[in-house]
Amino acid sequence: MYGCAKVQIEVQLLMQAYADQCSPVWSMKHARTLLGTIYNYILHTALCSLIFLGISLTTVNKACAGLPPGNAVTDPTALLRDALPINQTDLQEIQHRLESTSDDVRAKRWKALSKSVKRTQSMLAKRQASIINSLPELEREKGSKLIDQLVKNIEELTTAADNENREAFLGSRRSALACIGNLETLLVNEFPFQIPEEFNGLPRLLGRATLQINTNKGDLIAVVDGYNAPLTAGAFVDLAQKRFYDGLPFTRAEDFYVLQTGDPKGPNEGFIDPKTKVTRNVPLEIKIPGEESPFYNQTFEDLGLFKATPVLPFATKGTLGWAHSDSALDDGSSQFFLFLFEPELTPAGLNLIDGRYAAFGYVVDGFDVLEELTGDDMINSIEVLEGAEHLEPHG
Repeated sequence: MYGCAKVQIEVQLLMQAYADQCSPVWSMKHARTLLGTIYNYILHTALCSLIFLGISLTTVNKACAGLPPGNAVTDPTALLRDALPINQTDLQEIQHRLESTSDDVRAKRWKALSKSVKRTQSMLAKRQASIINSLPELEREKGSKLIDQLVKNIEELTTAADNENREAFLGSRRSALACIGNLETLLVNEFPFQIPEEFNGLPRLLGRATLQINTNKGDLIAVVDGYNAPLTAGAFVDLAQKRFYDGLPFTRAEDFYVLQTGDPKGPNEGFIDPKTKVTRNVPLEIKIPGEESPFYNQTFEDLGLFKATPVLPFATKGTLGWAHSDSALDDGSSQFFLFLFEPELTPAGLNLIDGRYAAFGYVVDGFDVLEELTGDDMINSIEVLEGAEHLEPHG
């Protein structure tokens, strides 16, 4: 494992190499590029050495965890909306227009907000018929009701912007985006790809599921995404239903913001399938935009995708990731981790955990509890609230 001392030496070499290529007067762009390179290297050498099965989680200085700010999408519900296997550009454009109002809300640019929302309102009026017609026929009645609700939500947004009412605006936008998310879910007509036959013995989640993770500090609500990580999400839901995680403690990489659990009591390092009497392993499973199906047991480095961003990125606090050892990509069995970096520390294109570990869902509620959890805490139980019908025991 690389410690911070060795990383510091490597960083000095990087700085000298970069200085040799730059003019005496560095631009701000040069400085930011170097800073990103340095901290990328730190994240690669430190964090990727920490997250694996049976690891001894040692303390890493917080200075090794910093990253420059970026513009990644960091709202877990927005990430989940974007990850749906759909192509309805009218609805998605309305979604992204509403999401993009955040900067204006923070800056209190109410005139710009009012103008933007009214344009969105006009866009919805023109395109709602095409949105409804794009739904599967059996879902159109439900979709029509959701469109009516969305129209009402955007009317409320317009009023809130005109009145410069921040709380009302945020509440109405939250409702509108939830409505859009429900509409987009209706657009998913069938599972989008075939899982390779070599994994037929593994459970799979052919859709999404919502789970309640009850800890001694309180509850987390998480959504796991079988559309993009069916085997990983399937293993998690299957183990939750088997009560595998009940009573297991968290472990933690102190100061490095990773909270891990799923290591069973006793000598075993994962889940032992009662039928085969051997450890059930889950392959590394990562899907990238534009690809029909996930890549299995290949990192982005293996694929030469050095700047790719997965459909489910480690871009927000509470990302659920599946652990594997440092010696194999396909030996993850039961251990998972909660990624706890603040969004400001995981900029788009600079997160070197993406492509090395599989994200399979996000915490969407209970962030106050997440803040309090440490290696001294434990999982009481994990309950499947919605989506259990999407779990299939095998291929």
